[in-house]
Amino acid sequence: MSRELFWFAIVGVTALLVHFLVVSLLVPLGLAPLFANVLAYLVAFQVSYWGHRLKTFEAGHLPHRQTLPRFFAVASFGFLLNETLYFILLCTTPLDYRVALLIVLLVVAGVTFVLSRLWAFYGAKA
Repeated sequence: MSRELFWFAIVGVTALLVHFLVVSLLVPLGLAPLFANVLAYLVAFQVSYWGHRLKTFEAGHLPHRQTLPRFFAVASFGFLLNETLYFILLCTTPLDYRVALLIVLLVVAGVTFVLSRLWAFYGAKA
């Protein structure tokens, strides 16, 4: 479990940084934060899926037809939670969009770990 948590943190932080960077680059170009967040999610999903499949859960031996749809469902649920919480923070607090995004990304990470471990990559070596 400690190895999983270590790699989950490494992959998660990497995906978080990619997500954060994409939003931070797109908003100054004129995109609304919520729309930039959707695009950032799609980019960060790739980092997250491959990192968790290969390193966190060592599930490279499992078929993509099993892991990809399940992880996409987990990530999509996480994103819906992300977008909902982000919207609430943007509309109800004076927080800067970047601070609000970091708070949301950290909260959703815990949910993603549990669902990924117990369902998306179920049957992995770890």
